[in-house]
Amino acid sequence: MMDSFIVKDGKKLRCGYTTGSCAAAAAKAAALMLLQKKRLEQVYLLTPKGIGLTLPVSDIVITEEAVSCGIVKDSGDDPDITNGITVYACVGKTAEERKVVIDGGEGIGRVTKPGLDQPVGNAAINSVPRRMITEALQEVMEDCGYTGGLSVVISAPAGTELAEKTFNPRLGIVGGISILGTTGIVEPMSDDAVVETIRTELNQRAAEGHRTVLFVPGNYGADFIRSDLGLDPEIAVTVSNFIGDAFSLAREIGFTQALLVGHIGKAVKLAGGLFNTHSRWGDCRAEIFASHAGMCGAGRETVTALMDSAMTDDMLAILDKAELREAVMQSILKSIGTQLENRHLAPMAAGVITFSKVHGILGGTLGARKILDAVRKEY
Repeated sequence: MMDSFIVKDGKKLRCGYTTGSCAAAAAKAAALMLLQKKRLEQVYLLTPKGIGLTLPVSDIVITEEAVSCGIVKDSGDDPDITNGITVYACVGKTAEERKVVIDGGEGIGRVTKPGLDQPVGNAAINSVPRRMITEALQEVMEDCGYTGGLSVVISAPAGTELAEKTFNPRLGIVGGISILGTTGIVEPMSDDAVVETIRTELNQRAAEGHRTVLFVPGNYGADFIRSDLGLDPEIAVTVSNFIGDAFSLAREIGFTQALLVGHIGKAVKLAGGLFNTHSRWGDCRAEIFASHAGMCGAGRETVTALMDSAMTDDMLAILDKAELREAVMQSILKSIGTQLENRHLAPMAAGVITFSKVHGILGGTLGARKILDAVRKEY
């Protein structure tokens, strides 16, 4: 168990360690047992973040040719689906001087589509974990005075079933989980992990030749583009609350057009410049509706009713009663367009289409329909 903590939203949360750290630690322990010919109960690993881990070694199998052992994943207070699984490494000797060869075994996915961290055909062991494994084994070889090479096969038998609950099948990683991590440490509820998932999906679409991308925040958007726009939700990149990051990443990666289709409950926040729409960063929905209604001629009673409402569908109903919904939505969408321009996304064209589950499509920013047409043609 780690004793490293972070404080998030006023709560003290325990950190954990990644599948990459598990793989590197298991490989190091197996290599030490292979070359030193003695059993280890624990192994020390320095993570890329600079935090040292002393981890218990489990399921040790020693033969003349190879050693296999496992490290149990501890995700700390992060709700990580891989928490508690055992990541194994089987290390054997090779004749190639000081060379480390890494592959994936049972429960480790294989890359079948371009644009991911590893090329098509490789085991889904990302570049930082590969470097961690290589450096750990080279250190062991040097300390033991061993001049040959080592091969290591990483496996996680539980990963075959767990992978179906991850993004891997959608990304074209088949047969198991990925071995991940850039710091070696899991920070609970990390925003960076979500943003990296968005980056991965965008890189994949770019590698497939796409230059237009469709974003949805979540299930509402996915359901809407299927039922009302006739689009397959699989073509959309789910961005959760990280709408600003998604647009910026799309521009960085080289997309020429990006469109968000989102429920008004999130989309309206963009008019106030909130491009991370999580409630902890602010909830300005009523204020935005009320201010735009006031600009469109709403009386005090209507503005007050809007400020007293908690749900955007109720706000739309109030505007319908005042016969102001169309005008207010056009005003809000104009502000969203201005906020997009302020993010300096050019030359990429960016747009937003918003909807309500009760009222249907509410409108789009200038040029959004043109981007939607491009999505239809491209996908």
